[in-house]
Amino acid sequence: MNIRRTTKGRTVLTAVAITTGLVLTVAGCGGGGDDKDSGKKTSSSSPAKSDGGDDKQGSQSPSAQQVLAEVKSDGLTLAITSANRDEGGFVTVEGTVTNGSGKAWVAADWRGDERELAGNGGSLAGAGLVDQAGKKKYLVLRDTEGRCLCTRFTGGVLSGETTEWFAQFPAPPADTTKVSFQVGSMPPASVEISEGE
Repeated sequence: MNIRRTTKGRTVLTAVAITTGLVLTVAGCGGGGDDKDSGKKTSSSSPAKSDGGDDKQGSQSPSAQQVLAEVKSDGLTLAITSANRDEGGFVTVEGTVTNGSGKAWVAADWRGDERELAGNGGSLAGAGLVDQAGKKKYLVLRDTEGRCLCTRFTGGVLSGETTEWFAQFPAPPADTTKVSFQVGSMPPASVEISEGE
């Protein structure tokens, strides 16, 4: 009887230790953005052209980021600051999301409806790039375990806060320079793809 209780106790302690380790690992890999910049708003759902390249390096200062597109819905403001085509055959889209809803936001409807995406929690896993001219939609890239190559909003975004995000997609054909970024119930945001360095 004592052996059975001891084995059961060890099993419970092992499960608690593993769960704690996984929670700390996920928290460390959240990618929720370290900067608390204010995400200046300059346009509403209209693309703006950057003259002289992207300012990915200057993400420390909000004024250094040019907003390519911005859309609003339910108190959220989604801004896109860059959409770069990389040599590896993918497009990286980056930006900020500002929560002006008056309550905490967890991005539950942004993770997508596919069963495989359920493990991505509050993330941009359900985002897509739409090539209107080519009539094709590109989904967020995923690793072999179904984890998206995108930001997870671990712990959500509190009201009044702004956080940075990114998402990677397969690259459309080289002659496609304009796409629409779509996620959750947000309106589509039209952006121009620039060539990476």
